[in-house]
Amino acid sequence: MIRNKVKRHLLKLILQGDLQVGQTINLAKTARSLGVSVTPVREALSQLEQARILASIPNRGFIVPKLSLQEIRDLYSAMADLELMAMEQSVYTAKLIQKLKEEQVLLQQSHTNGVRIQRRMQFHQLLIKACSNQILKQLITDLQARILFYERMLLTDAEMFETTDNQNEGIIRALEEDNLPTAILIAKMNWMHLLEHMEKQLIRQTKVNF
Repeated sequence: MIRNKVKRHLLKLILQGDLQVGQTINLAKTARSLGVSVTPVREALSQLEQARILASIPNRGFIVPKLSLQEIRDLYSAMADLELMAMEQSVYTAKLIQKLKEEQVLLQQSHTNGVRIQRRMQFHQLLIKACSNQILKQLITDLQARILFYERMLLTDAEMFETTDNQNEGIIRALEEDNLPTAILIAKMNWMHLLEHMEKQLIRQTKVNF
């Protein structure tokens, strides 16, 4: 469907960092750039609003909403739980584990925070690639899109990147040993450690701005 094509396009812009917090999405401009009518664009934007990635503001249209402490807690807690469910429903073949290793190498070789964050998300997308529950995978994809706004603004600590790298390697080792429960535990710890870090960063930033 055209609506889904538009939605994928918008999610790609988010992944690439082309949409920023507070930015308004121009419906007509987006439609022209994709060569479609405004109807599927409006439908795609409405879907992203329902997923809490965008917000609808009267007389302004759709915007990327501001960050909040409550939302960051909800996002990371939900992501940890949903990824756990998806991993439980996955089968990790030698080929998939090899892809995880390759993605981890690319992540470690990234030279900018933006690329590292993008690679980090791609690593987690690979973790759930084998899950057959498409609805669950879509929920996770939508959450990741919103989380990206937080991480691009708040995840700048090299030590935190090192911690997540170590956890990723721990996940891979556990999967190689066919120890899925341990891999799931480390993955959940990954999200919870990030949540703690991001909460502190957002509180600090809020105090500075205030």
